[in-house]
Amino acid sequence: MTEPEQMSAASSSPWTPFAHREFSVLWLAVVISSTGTWMNDVGSGWLMATLAPSPLMVALVQAATTAPVFLFALTAGAIADNVDRRKLLIVVASLMALTAALLALLVGLGRIDSRLLLVFAFLLGTGAAFMAPAWQAIVPQLVTRDKLGAAIALNSVGMNLSRAIGPTLAGLLIVAVGIAAPFALNAVGLTVIVAALAWWRPAAAPVSALPTERIGGAILTGLRYTLHSGPLRATLLRTVAFVLFASAYWALLPVIAKTTLRGDARLYGVLLGCVGVGAVIGALLLPRLRQRLGADLIVAAGTLGTALVLAAFALLTHPYAAAAAAVFAGLSWIAILSSLNLSTQMALPDWVRARGVSVFLTAFFGSMALGAVIWGNVATRFGIPTALLLAAAGALLSIPLTWRAKLGQHEAQDLAPSLHWPAPMILLDVPHDRGPVMITIEYRIDRADAEVFLSLICELAQARRRMGAVQWGIMEDAARPGWYVEYFFEASWLAHLRHHERVAGADRLLQERIHALHRGETPPAVRHLLAPRCERSRPAPRGASVRSNE
Repeated sequence: MTEPEQMSAASSSPWTPFAHREFSVLWLAVVISSTGTWMNDVGSGWLMATLAPSPLMVALVQAATTAPVFLFALTAGAIADNVDRRKLLIVVASLMALTAALLALLVGLGRIDSRLLLVFAFLLGTGAAFMAPAWQAIVPQLVTRDKLGAAIALNSVGMNLSRAIGPTLAGLLIVAVGIAAPFALNAVGLTVIVAALAWWRPAAAPVSALPTERIGGAILTGLRYTLHSGPLRATLLRTVAFVLFASAYWALLPVIAKTTLRGDARLYGVLLGCVGVGAVIGALLLPRLRQRLGADLIVAAGTLGTALVLAAFALLTHPYAAAAAAVFAGLSWIAILSSLNLSTQMALPDWVRARGVSVFLTAFFGSMALGAVIWGNVATRFGIPTALLLAAAGALLSIPLTWRAKLGQHEAQDLAPSLHWPAPMILLDVPHDRGPVMITIEYRIDRADAEVFLSLICELAQARRRMGAVQWGIMEDAARPGWYVEYFFEASWLAHLRHHERVAGADRLLQERIHALHRGETPPAVRHLLAPRCERSRPAPRGASVRSNE
């Protein structure tokens, strides 16, 4: 094998992230903790099926677990981008361990009912909501960028190893030991996460001289970035279109095992374990499949596979056939989830990573919670097979409807801050809250280059908006054709200073292409104009202007 072939084989190996010690330790901790989480979920689903055995009540367990991510993920992402993520994870995981221990105690004492079970499911789901953005945001700190895709796939392998082990073990323990056992082991697993995070010592992150963002403003910044990021919008659309229908078998699987297949907790655990086995197989195949097919075809094929699984669960009544369908469900699930997660991560710079991930998680778990309620109601009114077949039809229809939303559009772009803008040279003493700020840039463009210039400047407009511009425009001087003024507004002087810190390497390349079309004797003139403070006692100060390379 030649050296290039060896390098290609290494890059397509799913095991390369294990060369990083920190990744290996935290990965193992996640597998142990996730095993406890899956045991907890099996215990909750089966306990609810015993306390209130209706499809809607069982589906509400999933809704109570996933709805907090929809409700709190944006806040969690804003917090995670503005505090020490490691410390945040330690605090939240510790609180979750205490909650899980209390739930185990109440279940063991027989002091639990259906409503209280939903409360605990909601509390643990809230903890997961505050952990998830921070946890996913630290993955790029554990491996190099070229190994990020493999790291995400391995995280999926770990999650689904736990999915394969946890449910099966939970089913056995419920029968052999009692229903409280899964909840107690979940508390133990969360304690393992706390210990691993306490051991980890990440490299010191760059410290900004600017004040920390307020939570409300940070959330709006994350939403603004998502709104003006084409790759993120495409990923979110594909996420909602898939999860809304795939959630049907997750929500109804306890009832399918208990009624359609006439099984007990062990069968439910085996089915979830089969999903985990299929997901592990899929994760190991993903690196080569991604090279050959690309993310879009993988997601389409996985959606088709999920539709077939939904139909199979609707029509099959033999446990072995259902187990085979569950393996295929896991393979399809991991192919889609890993592709969507990687597309999200590659579209985000680190300064907004947790917020971008939180938007993705909001869409994902919001769709899961909404789907659980929808399909639980449909199954209650019209029967489980009808609900599953309708979900299968919806999944099939989503493939052509979302095909134009392409994934992985930013995989090759440099989104790290380039710091190529010079500090604004101002004569006024400008407080951070002064605003709004209007920035103008003047260009001289040959008429032959006008079409290319306008195409590039409109592309740059999206970057300006992602970084904080609340209004943008381009104007041409009617008296001097080819003289253009780009302008955009930002909410405050502090917002503009943050823009200076965050402008990406990819944006720098785009600006260099635009500046190459400029025909003036000096670089494009940049001015910063400040809204005057209208005070009757003294005249308002004039706006400050500078020249720079913005």
